[in-house]
Amino acid sequence: MPLQRRFCNVANVETIMNAEYLSPQGRRLLDRRSFLGTAGLSTAGLALASLLNADGLLADDKPAAGGKTPIRPKIDPNNPYSPRPAHFDMPAKQVLVIFCPGAVSHVDTFDYKPALAQLHGQKPPGIPAVTFEGPTGNIAKPFWEFRPRGETGKMVSDLLPHLAEMVDDFCFFHSLTTDTSAHPQGENFMNTGFTMEGFPSFGAWITYALGTENQELPAFVAINDPRGLARSGKNNFGNGFLPAAFQGTDFNAQHPPNNLHRPGSLSPSDDRATVELLQRLNARHLEKYPGDADLAGRIASYELAGRMQTSVPEVMDLSGETGATLKAYGVEGGSELRGQYARNCILARRLLEKGVRVVQLFNGSDPSGGNGITNWDSHSNIASTHAMQAEIMDQPTAALIADLKQRGMLEDTLVVWATEFGRMPFLQANGTGRDHNPDAFTCFLTGAGVKRGFSFGESDEFGFKAAVNPTTVYDFNATLLHLMGLDHERLTFYHNGLERRLTNVHGHVVHDVLA
Repeated sequence: MPLQRRFCNVANVETIMNAEYLSPQGRRLLDRRSFLGTAGLSTAGLALASLLNADGLLADDKPAAGGKTPIRPKIDPNNPYSPRPAHFDMPAKQVLVIFCPGAVSHVDTFDYKPALAQLHGQKPPGIPAVTFEGPTGNIAKPFWEFRPRGETGKMVSDLLPHLAEMVDDFCFFHSLTTDTSAHPQGENFMNTGFTMEGFPSFGAWITYALGTENQELPAFVAINDPRGLARSGKNNFGNGFLPAAFQGTDFNAQHPPNNLHRPGSLSPSDDRATVELLQRLNARHLEKYPGDADLAGRIASYELAGRMQTSVPEVMDLSGETGATLKAYGVEGGSELRGQYARNCILARRLLEKGVRVVQLFNGSDPSGGNGITNWDSHSNIASTHAMQAEIMDQPTAALIADLKQRGMLEDTLVVWATEFGRMPFLQANGTGRDHNPDAFTCFLTGAGVKRGFSFGESDEFGFKAAVNPTTVYDFNATLLHLMGLDHERLTFYHNGLERRLTNVHGHVVHDVLA
């Protein structure tokens, strides 16, 4: 800065400090007696606010989006997994999410559209020329026959014969819509409420709100497909900006968590002594940083990991399962992948039996793009690729739900079967696959608090767009939270100046599906 300009600035400061240029309020603050009086009153005000806050007498927080006062669970940093009460009483205390990455074709499974057979091979007006992956082809009838099932007569295709037998227990959403037609964003949106990365997953929100009854196992377990992670990877079960303790712990029947077993070179007594020393050191360290949620989360995770050295081998040991159970789940007699997925289904049931709050079970992965081989993304050869995925998913999933029912566990367990979007009623230009459809798809619920043998909403006559009671992913997630006894408009976490929610600023509970 030039020397002359610097002098000018100093002169300006001296001018401003001259009392005749100050406002009356400013001149009062230059008076020592007024200044001390103002400072004293301010200090007294701060002290009063602190006392009122300690007694819970301060005014409520500012309303969250939707105009309701936020409810942030009170979490003990030393025990972030301790059980916490719901906002209101509902039957569901645990939740199982069965997620099928790749986009299951609703028009080939659960959403019966006779018009597709009538217009098979034609291209009526209104079909777009281009969709997500390129030029469109003609209308195609379902690749499998639909038949009436159960007492309700619900039409379901032959692709999923075992799940078809159970439709009287299911509550279908037939008019779901999403905000994206890309898999990573679609998985993010379905599982976190946002298309972008970095937001807490559904399971993380549930465990943040409710904790867990079982202190020997993780509150939230993600059971990955035998073939690997889905397209969005660990974001599907991550904690986002919630405390680290609420992320999902991922393992499956093939791959247990690492380092479960004590090294042979370490005696049991030395192992115990080491654990006790670490506990003392961690407790002392945490006392220095009482408000550090990340530190508390890491310590709690390490302590849980120590307990898991005993609890996880026990829950993963399937040797006590009867031959009839293994047969019902399809462990033997099918493809190797079906057997592996079936073991994952048994593991899911055993985790729920042990009181794990949230279990997310994946059917499909995406190590190299999917293409209908590792997940449900059937852009070509849908007749063979969807059949391949159905052989893996259908029998074990149906057996899992039936097993939960016969053990009485559906009385307090909510089961969610979901995919990220649907598929088009017309073929792609290749003539063998269906493209992504974000404007209509189907998911279903069963278990605690849900109507059975019920269908909500309808897509249009082709299954192209939601037509009756269009339902957003925000509405779907709001309903799931409600079924768990949580108000989606009040369950918040303050982050970067905002009261963040799973449902952002949107969503309405679909009361029609509540039992």
